[in-house]
Amino acid sequence: MTGRSWRELAGVLSAQAVSWTGTRLSAIALPWFVLTTTGSATRTGVVVFAEMGPYVLAQLLSGPVIDRVGPARISITGDLVSMVAVAMVPLLYAIDLLTFWVLLPLVAAVGVFRGPADASKTVFIPAATRAARVPLERGTGIASTIERLASTVGPALAGVVVAALGGPYALVVTAALFGSGALIVAVTASRRSAPHQPDETEAEDSYVSRLRGGVRFLRRDRLLRSIAGMVAVTNLLDAAWTAVLLPVWARDSGHGPAVVGLLLGVLSGCAVVSGLVAAAVAHRLPRRPVYLIGFLLGGFPRFLPLALGMPIEVTILVYAVCGLGSGFINPIIGAIQFERVPEGMYGRVRTLVVAVAWSGIPFGGLAGGLLVTGIGLAPALLACGAVYLVTTTLPALLPSMRPEWSTKDKPAPVRVE
Repeated sequence: MTGRSWRELAGVLSAQAVSWTGTRLSAIALPWFVLTTTGSATRTGVVVFAEMGPYVLAQLLSGPVIDRVGPARISITGDLVSMVAVAMVPLLYAIDLLTFWVLLPLVAAVGVFRGPADASKTVFIPAATRAARVPLERGTGIASTIERLASTVGPALAGVVVAALGGPYALVVTAALFGSGALIVAVTASRRSAPHQPDETEAEDSYVSRLRGGVRFLRRDRLLRSIAGMVAVTNLLDAAWTAVLLPVWARDSGHGPAVVGLLLGVLSGCAVVSGLVAAAVAHRLPRRPVYLIGFLLGGFPRFLPLALGMPIEVTILVYAVCGLGSGFINPIIGAIQFERVPEGMYGRVRTLVVAVAWSGIPFGGLAGGLLVTGIGLAPALLACGAVYLVTTTLPALLPSMRPEWSTKDKPAPVRVE
């Protein structure tokens, strides 16, 4: 196996690590910078929306552009523009030229370019794993582990840098991470990451036609559609659990925020360990049983010890098992997404799946609050756990879906007239 083959896979995984850490860091550093410089919680909320709203929307709409232009160009351009926009904030602040109305377009630019840049890095995975001659599950497994680590390390790094050096320096670190991501992709991306070459009919398609083609493909593929819907529901429940149910349990049980941090740390740490194991062995395992076992261990059980008032030692043990189970899920789901999609539609279908999966997150906190207020904490936890169990097992247990798990054949490409 040549070094060049490994270099591309190592490069895309390294680029994901630094860029995703930068994205998570900016999600903490920018609001903190605004809060400490303006003292206004309202303006802080506006800045968060100005970054994350365009981030989600741009990621949703960027699929056809990624397919046509190529993930390397989108990734490099997005990282470089984000680097400049983020770096302008502390620079303008240092020379006393930064106003709130100057900050907003800079933050919006970060969101607009980060969304496609982050999405495009996932599109590299199939070509990079083929070049390295490793199973697709290994690439998706390592990538999902890196994303999980970035979600943990990014906020922690933001807290350390802000506490030690102040808000503006945290933004300098963020800009440096974005620039590093662009440099890594520029050096390691090969011609395998070039844009898909469309046939004559595809070349004449408009942006809207190509976007509709992705929608039609996702709608007609039963397994991808069911997985996307399942993840949308579980993300909503996860958001309700993180934002409302877990904090309310910690308050009512007298454990406090330290135990919340401990449980989240145990869950994430065990998921990282099992994710690395899954990256090594998942390609040898039957997908449907692994998917079911992963969710049966890593999904609904996390709600039970909180609802039943179990001792904290038992709760920690349950969360460790949940983390070990959940690490096997994303490598399987990620591999299925890429295998069932034609190469020329990776960007469109991938961004649509992510958009569907994220659609429930904004409503999670609201749903959790309404449930706790309406029926109480313990019933709310049990209800969420029951919905989690049903939602995660249906795609694998329904008789009509079993044939979908037994084949790796790609469905026929969908054309839009």
